[in-house]
Amino acid sequence: MHTPPPPTPGAHPADGPPVRLGALVPLTRPGWTEAGRQLLAGLELGVRDVNAAGGIAGRPLELLVRDTAADPARAAAAVDELAGLDDVVAVAGEYHSVVARAAAARADAVGVPFLCSSAVLDELTDGPAQQVARLAPPQSRGWRTYADFLLAAGRRRIAVASQPSVYWASGTRILRDRLAAAGGTLVVLDADALAPEALCDALAADGATALLLLAGHPEPAVPLVRAVRADRRLDGLLIGAPAGQPEFPGWAAALGADGAGIPFLRYLPDRLGPLGERVAAELRARLGGAPSFVAFEGWDTAAVLAEALRTRGTDRAAVAGAWPHVSAEGTRGPIRFTRTAGTGVWQWAGAPVQVADRDPAQPGRFRVRHTG
Repeated sequence: MHTPPPPTPGAHPADGPPVRLGALVPLTRPGWTEAGRQLLAGLELGVRDVNAAGGIAGRPLELLVRDTAADPARAAAAVDELAGLDDVVAVAGEYHSVVARAAAARADAVGVPFLCSSAVLDELTDGPAQQVARLAPPQSRGWRTYADFLLAAGRRRIAVASQPSVYWASGTRILRDRLAAAGGTLVVLDADALAPEALCDALAADGATALLLLAGHPEPAVPLVRAVRADRRLDGLLIGAPAGQPEFPGWAAALGADGAGIPFLRYLPDRLGPLGERVAAELRARLGGAPSFVAFEGWDTAAVLAEALRTRGTDRAAVAGAWPHVSAEGTRGPIRFTRTAGTGVWQWAGAPVQVADRDPAQPGRFRVRHTG
């Protein structure tokens, strides 16, 4: 495996014609812009490190960034545009699952390799796709881990406050199946139809022991958290956010202490190795705060693509053909791709999964609650 070294003072930068990568990132609303900035920071740092180590046979990597704004049609159009540029060898990125699904379908149709950085929807494509690989674990793996955490914590009567979405519906189905196998139950409350106070009434009447926020941030998730925290009838209720909202600084800024103690999924190992620690320090300096797992996914994306380009060449067909063969050292462990049942894409099966939360005694500190 090749690990890109840290930038060396006085090193000669890569020169020659650039090897271009398209990068799909949600940078404007209604996209989750915090996640987009984290993903882009990781991608940019990863590309910088590749270039500091000599680039691709002396040629520099260059990112062509396109803002998806969480719009599937916009993402598909961006793939078409990037595929039309002869020197773009692959497209990467995206955070939102429904947007990544549109990008993956289009990339496979037009024959441009797509490495999905952060979206988890199992069915990223309708069928087997030779052009598409993914770093993030499938939703079924992560959300089953979350259900196991709930069961281990003695929470068996679960309510979800959900909005209409393929992603939320898939998560609900995964949770329900896992809970039912252990004698648990799940009830769905409509986060659009019910005002926060009415939703609290429904929770109190139902006797749920946990409420999971399968809804957008900041609306309606933040008002729901405030309402539940203020309702003394729900003092024993665990609030959860499997989609990862509490990971980001905007959550803590909006909710303060009310946003702590809310378990969420993130894709980090229990302990980072030397490479991960070095990248974490540089991401922290770049972002002005702690990097999320999404930033690490961005750096790993650049590392994987660089390894594929170094070992297989810069032809698009060669890059797509590299997925089952590439072996790269990522910030969160060795990365290799396999075919995983139910996904249709080349998948990093070893991606780490954690359930974590913000420590109520110190909301700026994270606690690991469960490992999958």
